[in-house]
Amino acid sequence: MTPLHTIDNFYLAIIAKDVAGICRTYVESEETYVVLEGPRYTTLGYTKIAKGWADFCSSALLLKKIDWLEGPFEETSTDMAWVGGQIMLTVEVNARQFSVQFRATFVLRKNQENHWQIKHEHVSAPLVDPYGIGDWLKK
Repeated sequence: MTPLHTIDNFYLAIIAKDVAGICRTYVESEETYVVLEGPRYTTLGYTKIAKGWADFCSSALLLKKIDWLEGPFEETSTDMAWVGGQIMLTVEVNARQFSVQFRATFVLRKNQENHWQIKHEHVSAPLVDPYGIGDWLKK
């Protein structure tokens, strides 16, 4: 299975709220590091990551689909790979459905069974105007 297939299966597990399938995708290390799109900035450690996903799966939030808008881009070496791009999450909360766009990057490592697992995940959205000067990129 390629790194991209690993992430695609991870997304299917999230949509299915399959806690075991989601958690199986992460390197089981207290150094595994996740940067969240939600109200917390980060989660460090497999134990906390697994608890977060268990709590997500018992919440009212339903992920209906996850689509790649840009990418996915990937690069693979012998035992490390990255996958990244922009994603659109279609979610449902309390019978209201909407979509949210994010940047997503995954760093994966090969485990002893030769399967790819997430060592670092970063999902975020840009701030509208973090410095009060707008976009510095000239048109």
